[in-house]
Amino acid sequence: MGGAVLEPVDPASLPGFPGPDAGAALAAFRRTCRTPPGTPQPATVAGAPEALRTACARAETVSETVADAAAARFFAEAFTPYRIVRPSAGGKPEQRTGFLTGYFEPELVGAVTPSPDFTAAVLARPDDLVSLEPGETRPGLDPSLRAARRTGDGFEAYPDRAAIEDGALGARARPLLYLRDAVDLFVLQVQGSGRVRLTDGRSVRVLYDGRNGRPYTSIGKLIVTEGHLPLDGLTLARWTGWLRANPRHAARLMRANASYIFFRLAEIDDPTLGPPGGAGVPLSPGRNLAVDATLWRYGLPFWLEGRIAGSAEPGRLVVAADTGSAIVGPARGDLYLGTGAEAGIAAGNLRDAVGFVVLLPKSGTSAP
Repeated sequence: MGGAVLEPVDPASLPGFPGPDAGAALAAFRRTCRTPPGTPQPATVAGAPEALRTACARAETVSETVADAAAARFFAEAFTPYRIVRPSAGGKPEQRTGFLTGYFEPELVGAVTPSPDFTAAVLARPDDLVSLEPGETRPGLDPSLRAARRTGDGFEAYPDRAAIEDGALGARARPLLYLRDAVDLFVLQVQGSGRVRLTDGRSVRVLYDGRNGRPYTSIGKLIVTEGHLPLDGLTLARWTGWLRANPRHAARLMRANASYIFFRLAEIDDPTLGPPGGAGVPLSPGRNLAVDATLWRYGLPFWLEGRIAGSAEPGRLVVAADTGSAIVGPARGDLYLGTGAEAGIAAGNLRDAVGFVVLLPKSGTSAP
């Protein structure tokens, strides 16, 4: 399983499992069950679909006003936990922890027309962009690319960020709205979605609608590597403030990230929930996890072993419902933390080594 093994675990041996508010995890799980599938996943991912559907059906028998104790019984009875362990290599001990980060939905200000105060265009998906599923390729195209450009003769690599900023899309560059500056646009693209308060008083959601398929490069890592800021305390507010204070470096560093994200507009149906993730499910703050979608099926619960972001609890039960280009490997996760500046601070501070325990549905499912 992505270079790791799954080690059966006695639930009683997991301190705190499944947490004092298992009802919140059950609500997130049921929301995943009730939502039509989002982005397709490879057939080889862990989590047998039929077994997961059986668990979903069982979840529907639990009362909507379920107490946490009843929700805890559901997870204990419907799933078997397996600790994700990376085998030892080169004399190193086996790795029983992974890496957890956080992400959020930024809340930005924007306008429907450009002006000196709103200069950065949020672009709609171009009509010549062809997104490639994991493992899918096109003749003559580098297999590492996850998108292509349709041409009269076939397909070619889609332009990178620098080329798009320099006008490579031509008339296919269709602005949806405008943000304050390139830094706000970059934040929106890194997070993958956001809420925008428009100058006319409306609020809209801006949702991911494809990417150019180029590899993602962390701007935070570049800033630290070049010695501009230390890794310790590198929050969103700090690195975005540094970019605005250093526009010459900012333009160069942002263009070093070849990946470029396109968007679509949507209404905000429930302000307490986030945007839909890769599973097509509106994200629940603190309860939905982005995982490597080439390894894990959306809807699988995970128990995160460790005190997360200063929490007093020894772990947290979450549900896989999203993915991201930087989320690679079996013990790697990105926890959705909510909307706005406070959630952004929490997300920026979350960089924890935690244990990952996947819960596989019992019916017809065994460890891979």
